[in-house]
Amino acid sequence: MRVKSIITVLLIALFSLSCSNKTPEIAFVKHEAEKRVDVMVDGNLFTSYCWPDKVMKPILFPINTSAGTTITRGYPLATRPFETTDHPHHNGNWLNYGDVNGYNFWGNMGPGDPSDTSAAAVRRRSTLGSIRHQSIKSMTGGKGEGVLVCEGSWVLDATGRELMAENTEYHFIAKGPVRIIDRITTLTAKEDSVTFRDTKEGMFGIRVARELELPSQDRRPMTDAQGKPVREPVVITEGVTGNYRSSEGVTGDAVWSTRAKWMDLSGNIGDEKISVVICDHPGNVSYPTWWHARGYGLFCLNPFGAKDFTQGKVVLNHTIPPGQTMTLKYRIIVNSGSHLTDAEINEFTDEFAKKY
Repeated sequence: MRVKSIITVLLIALFSLSCSNKTPEIAFVKHEAEKRVDVMVDGNLFTSYCWPDKVMKPILFPINTSAGTTITRGYPLATRPFETTDHPHHNGNWLNYGDVNGYNFWGNMGPGDPSDTSAAAVRRRSTLGSIRHQSIKSMTGGKGEGVLVCEGSWVLDATGRELMAENTEYHFIAKGPVRIIDRITTLTAKEDSVTFRDTKEGMFGIRVARELELPSQDRRPMTDAQGKPVREPVVITEGVTGNYRSSEGVTGDAVWSTRAKWMDLSGNIGDEKISVVICDHPGNVSYPTWWHARGYGLFCLNPFGAKDFTQGKVVLNHTIPPGQTMTLKYRIIVNSGSHLTDAEINEFTDEFAKKY
């Protein structure tokens, strides 16, 4: 083992030991001009709530382990060497959907070239929707847990008309080497009813770092050693270590379209063993949810994509009547230093179900 590897392992172990002896302090630092709020754990960045103009939705980016390792893909916001460049709308961690009353909130990367007046371009622009950050309602730091409450608006790009108001409560939790994000989002339909039409393109997801993708011989567009996108797709598997495992025992690429209470993505970044888990909540629509989890790094669940996931056997179009609400609750667990066991994940999941 290289000296550098030994030092890395020792630092992770020492960090975990020191964390276990005290309750971490969660604090928020707002950077209004940069359109972000940093979430700090004992002075170290855990994640940032941010609303960049070009992303068309609020996101958490980046997300770091307790040892400071970034588990989210950088491209296209903070591109790193040798990472994939497909699906540039997959940014950090987000919640949105591909067909809301016929409007696409999922794949929106902006209007594109405004001088393009082709029928296809005009049609695309007319069907785009954005989630606009409106305000930070509150930021409450504390020992072991901090709460950030934000307001947003789901609007149609072409007209600016609001379909839904969003209220999201983030709970950021630190326990030793574990970092947790609980997201409680309430969506309120405005003047019209809002229907989440059945599509696989949704809903709560993370785009993970290259090392946490599943090994594959597929040719992929990537960045080079300088972090610049390369035109010619390539095959690079060095350091790619990820693997999915669901609460139902399904693994690898086979998890796509299955239903499960939780999904674990485990792998190594360097010498650091990491588990990233997304948990569904018993109070959510379609519990246990379907999973739109792909080997190329899209780690996502979708409560409304039944048609694609069941080969047309089930169709689900979920409607919120005017003035009514829908609340969705999801948990992300990021563990550093080991791969979580089923028993450990079930304990976190049960605690999540009881807490909210």
